[in-house]
Amino acid sequence: MAGAHTQTQDAQSAGASGQRPSLSPGLRLIGTRLFAPLALVILCLAVFLPGQMSVPPLDRDEPRFAQASKQMAESGDYINIHFLEDRRNNKPVGIYWLQSLAVKASGYGAEAPIWVYRSVSVVGATLAVLLTYWVGLAVMSSSASFVSAALMGLTFIVTTEAHLAKTDAFLLASVVLVQGALARLWLARNSEGSNWLLAALFWVGLAVGTLLKGPIGLMISGLTIVSLCLWKHEVRWLARLRPLSGFILFLVLVLPWYVAIYRETNGGFFLDSIGRDLLAKVGEGQESHGAPPLTHLLAGIVVFWPLSAFVVLAIPGVWRQRSADCVVFALCWLVPSWIVFEFVSTKLPHYTMPLLPALALMMGYVLVERGSWPKRAVLYWLAAGLLVAIPLLIFASSLALPIYLQSWPSPPGVLIAFVGAVLGIMTAVRVKQRAILNALWPVAGASITLLLAFWAFVAPSLTPIWLSPRLVDVIEAGTSCENPSVITVGFNEPSYVFLLTSRVTLGNAESAASFLSTTPADPCKVATVETAHAEAFENAAREAGVTLKQIGSVSGININGGDEQVIGVYLNGG
Repeated sequence: MAGAHTQTQDAQSAGASGQRPSLSPGLRLIGTRLFAPLALVILCLAVFLPGQMSVPPLDRDEPRFAQASKQMAESGDYINIHFLEDRRNNKPVGIYWLQSLAVKASGYGAEAPIWVYRSVSVVGATLAVLLTYWVGLAVMSSSASFVSAALMGLTFIVTTEAHLAKTDAFLLASVVLVQGALARLWLARNSEGSNWLLAALFWVGLAVGTLLKGPIGLMISGLTIVSLCLWKHEVRWLARLRPLSGFILFLVLVLPWYVAIYRETNGGFFLDSIGRDLLAKVGEGQESHGAPPLTHLLAGIVVFWPLSAFVVLAIPGVWRQRSADCVVFALCWLVPSWIVFEFVSTKLPHYTMPLLPALALMMGYVLVERGSWPKRAVLYWLAAGLLVAIPLLIFASSLALPIYLQSWPSPPGVLIAFVGAVLGIMTAVRVKQRAILNALWPVAGASITLLLAFWAFVAPSLTPIWLSPRLVDVIEAGTSCENPSVITVGFNEPSYVFLLTSRVTLGNAESAASFLSTTPADPCKVATVETAHAEAFENAAREAGVTLKQIGSVSGININGGDEQVIGVYLNGG
């Protein structure tokens, strides 16, 4: 204990003087260039893999992407994007190609489970963490870069996106690749010659981001470049990007699909993706996701945990180190795009995730590399409060949420979440003692255990919200057909569409009754009808001469809106 107390005193002295604080032997060893990449991969697998197989598809965006990728892999049409019979024109093709490739490589084919589609996000999030470490190496030591990348990988938002079969985890990787190449080219602005490989990485990363999510990556890198030029009053360094040859490479990679989809849809893709999706998000709150400015700032306190607590501690040091190249680049990456996101009407927590590496790198440089720690006690109190409050909230939720849903809490989930809360308290105590670097080990343990508790145990145990898999189980148990034909009325969640092994038809009460009205009765035709439509369905079936046989029902809470729903499962019993 005396040695630990002496180490804390030494750290406090180093932090107060602005000198680089001494790292623990373990952190120095793991943070070396020899071990850091492997340690980061192990860390990512520890937080990204739990729950991948046990958590059902999460409505609505994830199964929309997965279903469209499933249909792409089935059809062999790698230009058009469809969800059932409808064109899905709101996002470019990049993520569908990657998920289709994962499906083909897995060997499952059309029956690939959701974890196969999520594997793309796991790879994307892991690459983003490794690339953050690579960016950090350009401006600070390997140990400081390791801390930056590790804390970013432990954040709730990155881990969440690694668990969802969507675009955002891989988009994050593409943005960090672009920004890393840009940072190295900008840092070499006063040297002779140019690095063609870095320039190529910059333009290839932009192309990948454009094929994943349209103009988002272009906006972030463009605003970063403009801000750097204005900050330093320099533009000659832009030649290092090889703009002419680089832009040609960008067009070669991007244009073939964009031209093909324009021809296939007669321009409809651009009308939908730009006019009805992008501009709708900018001008109004799309799908009830509108929120006022500063919403992202408040949300970031939670979704960027535990990094957000250390960012609080880094604020004074950022001001003191504001002329350092690392801080300048990070601010030019972070501030202008954050302002844009704050003024876009539609707000979702993952929108600001491509800016998270800038926060992580700035924090690592200020606190670990430079030892520029705050002097005011209030910041230590605020950081400690965050480090306690969020784990306690998650622990409480592991108990309260299942009870609210009228389900049983998961004993392993509650126990592991309790351990995470205790580790969070330990972290807060060390921060309050101004032993910031000594707090890194318990905060990593807190984040790992809390994420493990939620994804591996708590989330799968919330049975009432998983309507779709339970509904599929009823159909499989009540029919003897391997691939029954299904029509659904009133419950049209994409997760249900994805989980059914055969193609589902979205209908109404009349079409469902007509669907079942075959002579003789077809035992492989199933109708699932939500209670609100049950009376109309039964009347329509009676008029069509169909004798209904209800083989089961599922009740629970639809997480999209929070409404209680009861869905009956019917056959033609004639």
